[in-house]
Parts: sequence; structure tokens; C-alpha cells
Amino acid sequence: MKTITILGATGSIGTQTLDIIRRNPGDFAVAALTASENVEKMAELIREFTPRYAVMKNEEKAGELRERLGKTDCRILSGMEGFIYVSTLTQVEVVVAAMVGMIGLRPVMEAIRAGKDIALANKETLVTAGHLIMPLAKEYGVGILPIDSEHSAIFQCLNGGKKSQIETIYLTASGGPFRQYTREKLKTVTVEQALAHPNWFMGDKITIDSATMINKGLEIIEAKWLFEVSLEQIHVLVQPQSIIHSMVEFQDGAVMAQMGTPDMRLPIQYTLYYPERHALSGKRLNFEEIGEIHFEKPNTEVLRGIPLAVEACRAGGSMLTVMNAANEYAVAKFLKKDISFLQIYDMIEYAMKQHKKIEHPDLDEILLIEKETYQRLDKEWRLA
Repeated sequence: MKTITILGATGSIGTQTLDIIRRNPGDFAVAALTASENVEKMAELIREFTPRYAVMKNEEKAGELRERLGKTDCRILSGMEGFIYVSTLTQVEVVVAAMVGMIGLRPVMEAIRAGKDIALANKETLVTAGHLIMPLAKEYGVGILPIDSEHSAIFQCLNGGKKSQIETIYLTASGGPFRQYTREKLKTVTVEQALAHPNWFMGDKITIDSATMINKGLEIIEAKWLFEVSLEQIHVLVQPQSIIHSMVEFQDGAVMAQMGTPDMRLPIQYTLYYPERHALSGKRLNFEEIGEIHFEKPNTEVLRGIPLAVEACRAGGSMLTVMNAANEYAVAKFLKKDISFLQIYDMIEYAMKQHKKIEHPDLDEILLIEKETYQRLDKEWRLA
């Protein structure tokens, strides 16, 4: 039995992780759950999974949770201190990092120092701090196991070869809802249209990231760190059916692909049971019905998320934090309908142009730069 802490239990990845645990009684023990503000959902999960600890983002929400639960054996904590505490519990073997945003950085780093394997769904961890995370994982002998469907696919393909034998990684993308749109047409798209992903059910932020294609840019950066390859070895292909989740071409020309229906439970379960495979119910691919699998080149001139992320990666250092923070800020503004879809790109571009790069930022500098980026966009962007 594996004992697990789930950071971000009420979000899309967190709830699907708990669904895997629910379907496999006796294989996992939930030591702790964390959430941001969803007290009602958290209370339901605590009653069902009986964790020893639960953490809310702030003390106000923790108090609401205590009041809702009444007498309980679950110890309810709050804030960053609580997140770190439950990530480093002695009995925990795996920490599922499913929090949205850079709030997950400190708990993940402390979990690594405590010798916990990390089931990683939080993109910001490697995008902004890959230069800190990966050496730390090697130092403490900790596994970084990717939950993201594309990186899980690459991870699975590497069962047939080694990182050193990779020639090219083909990172696939659905293309999102706007893959065939012109720039002119994008000027008037709505939040509701951007949230209508054709294949995947995800949280709002990652769904918008998929629509802008910044998500694929972030995944390029993740893949660079996870699989120790150069940017030149990573090639993005649009595969609109979301059947091939990624491919690896090896030095001898062999290409291995991981295929399946668009169901996040598969990569989550693969990570939880790794290195074993476990039965998973659900829809299977019917190749006779599929008939053909299509590929396209991403439209990077219109959907500029990939080139912006690659530009930040080439610059390196603190520029990655600025790009990531500016995207988080802009997506939040778009979801509130304060800016247009295309202005997401404009905000990222502006923040990157205004930033003076720090070559090797430490964690405190990364978190400060995130805050400064938010402040700059809040104060300056409308005046630019």
C-alpha cells in the first residue's frame, strides 16, 4: 500500500487521482489533502477518504472547514506552513503535485528534501524552477514522475529506450478550439468559446492555456528538464483527435508512440502504480472506427503561445518566471472578461520586454519576480 499526499485535491487532477484511489481500495492510503478555497468539496473528500491531515490556503477557510466538519479526527491546517508539513510527513511515499500556479514550488522542494517521490502535474514547478528541482531530485534520489498526458506518454515510450538514445521528441497537441482561426477571428472570441475544449475536460486555467497554445510551450520547457534534451530535439505536432499523446524517435530511427483515449485517469494511474501497470476500465480505441490519424503543423503565427515560451526558454534564468507569471495574470484577467483573448499574448510579451534577467535565480528570487511581474502588469500595462 502506498501512502499519498495530494496537493490540490479539489481540482481536476486531484479529483481524478482520488477516483483512481476510490476504484482501487486497499492499494493506497491518503495521508493528507490540500485545497485552496473549496470548503464544501474538501469536507466531502475528508469524510470519504479520512485523511489524517487537511490544509486550506488560509486560516479563514480552514476555520470554515473545521466548522463544517464538526468533531473529526482530521487535523486541519492552513497556509504554506501546512502545505509543507503534509508534503514531508514521515509516512508519505508519494506527493501528488496538482496545485495550480507557483504556490506548489516550496512544498515540492521540501518534499524532495524529505525523500518523497513527486507525481508531477504542476507545470510551473519545472517551467520556473527546473534548474533547482532536477538537481535537487538527483541529490536526494527522488523520482519525478510526470502526470501530464504528453510527458507520461514520453515517459512510457522510454521503457523501450534510454534518455541518451533520444533523437527527437514529438510532443502532440490537440490544437485547442481555435487551431483553424485567423488572427482577425480571434479578436472577438469569448471566454465561453475558449473554455470549450474539443477533447479534454480540464480546469479553466489549463483550458485557456490550451486555447492560446501556451500550454504546449510550457510542456516543451518541462520536457527539456524531464528528459534532458535540447529545445532542438522537441518538435510539436498537432494531432486533433488526441489519440497519440506523444512520440519518441530514437537514434536508430525507430519511433515509439503512446496511444489511448483522452482520459487523464490513465497517466495518473500509471504514475501511482509505477513501475507496474494496473487494469483500468473505460473506453478503448477502435482503430477500425478511427480509420486515419491526422497531423498538422501548429499555427504559431496566430496562436503565439509556443514561440513566446520558447523565447523565454532560450533566454533562460528569471525570464521563464516572468513569462509564466505574466501568463497566469493575463489568463485570470481574460477569465474575468477584463481583457481580450489576443491581449493575453500582449501582456506576456510586454512583461518579458520590461524584465532585466537574473541568470540563476534562487527560490526566493523566483517568488519575488512572480510578485513583481503581477505588480508591473497591474500598474503599467494599460499605460503601455
